[in-house]
Amino acid sequence: MNQPETKARAGTSAPDAQTEPPSAASEIKSALVGLMQDLTEFRTGISTQLKEQEMKLTMLDRKSARSGRPALSMAADLEAPHQKAFNGYLRNGDEDALRGVELEGKAFNAAIASEGGFLVDPQTSATIHAVLNSSSSLRSVSTVVNIEATSYDVLVDRTDIDHTWANETTTLTDNTSAKIDRIVIPLHELSAMPKASQRLLDDSAFDIETWLASRIADKFSRAEASAFITGDGQDKPRGFLNHPLMLNDNWAWGSLGYLPTGADGDFATTAPSDSIIELVYALDSQYRGNATFVMNSKTAGAVRKMKDSDGRFLWSDGLAAAEPARLMGYPVLIAEQMPDIAINSAAIAFGDFSAGYTIAERPDLRVLRDPFSAKPHVLFYATKRVGGDVSDFAAIKVLRFSAT
Repeated sequence: MNQPETKARAGTSAPDAQTEPPSAASEIKSALVGLMQDLTEFRTGISTQLKEQEMKLTMLDRKSARSGRPALSMAADLEAPHQKAFNGYLRNGDEDALRGVELEGKAFNAAIASEGGFLVDPQTSATIHAVLNSSSSLRSVSTVVNIEATSYDVLVDRTDIDHTWANETTTLTDNTSAKIDRIVIPLHELSAMPKASQRLLDDSAFDIETWLASRIADKFSRAEASAFITGDGQDKPRGFLNHPLMLNDNWAWGSLGYLPTGADGDFATTAPSDSIIELVYALDSQYRGNATFVMNSKTAGAVRKMKDSDGRFLWSDGLAAAEPARLMGYPVLIAEQMPDIAINSAAIAFGDFSAGYTIAERPDLRVLRDPFSAKPHVLFYATKRVGGDVSDFAAIKVLRFSAT
C-alpha cells in the first residue's frame, strides 16, 4: 500500500508519515505564515513600481524645465470672436465686424442683410429663451414647435369610422371615411425697442448683453402670455379665450365648452366647490391625465379656501421646490393674464393644454441698432415671430361665473 504524499510550506517541516496528523491549530498557523509571506512580497513589488514611476516623472519634469516651454493657459477666452463682434455692433454700430465673422455654417446664416438685422449671439439668445420658458404663461404647458415657414398647420382627425359585427356570411358595406380638419397657425412679429444712451454704452463696465436680454425677455414674456390667453388673432396669436364659449351640454367643435358656477360673478352660495368638481369631470378621461388648472392669483386666493363635504381643502401646496400647487390633485398654473372673477367671466380653465393649444415660432431673434432716431440715445429694435391657437377644442374646458 502506497504512503500518502505530504507537503509543507517554506519554513515548516513536513510531518512524519509515522506520526499523528497535524492538528487544526497547526494548520491555521502554517496558513497564516504563508499569507504573511505573500503580502510581504506583494508590498515589496508595489514599492518598487512606485519608485520607478517617480523616477520617470522626475526625468520628464527636468526635461520640461530645460526646454523652457511656455506654460499652457488654463483660462478660456471668454470673449469669443462672434461675441466681440456683436458687442462692437451694439456699442458702436460696427457692422463690418459682424460680416467678417467666420462661423461653422451647417445651414446657418448669422447675417440677414435683406431683412436689415442680425442674429443675437448665442449666449444672449439663450438667456431670453430661458426667461420666456420659465415665465408663468401657457408656454410652459402647451406644445411649442420651431418652424422655418410663415405658418404652421395642425391636422386634426375628430371623426370616427364605422364598424360592424359580422360573421363569415355577413355582407360588409363601406365604412364612412374619416374627415381631417386643418388648423392654420400663422406667425406674427413680436417686437421690442429698448434704448440706452451712447455714453452708457461707451462705459466698458456696463454689461450690454445682460441688460439687452433682460429687457427684451421681460417685454416679450408679458406680451406673449397675454396673447396666448386673450389675443384676438389680429397681428398677434389667438388666445384660447377668444374663441366662442358654449354651454358644455351643447358643445360643438370650434368653441370651448363652459360650465356655469350657478351665480353671477361668484361661486354658488351652497356647495361652492361642486362647480370645480364638475369642471374636472366635464373633461374627457383621455385628457384628464395631463390636465392643468389655469387661473390668476386673485382667483387662486378664492379657490384655495374651498373644502369638500368632508371638510378637506381642495387645494394643496407643492411639497418640493418648484413643484406647482395642486387643486384636486391636478397642477395649477398661475397666469396673471387670466380674467378676474366677474359676471360672465371665464376665470378658470382646465384642460390638457399640450394637446389643446399649440405655439409655433421661428428660432431666430433679430436685433437692429438705430443710433439716429432718438439721439443721444441708441435704439435696439428686437423682433421675433411667434403664433399660437387652439389645436384641439375638446381638450379645454372653462368655468364661467354666471347663473346659467
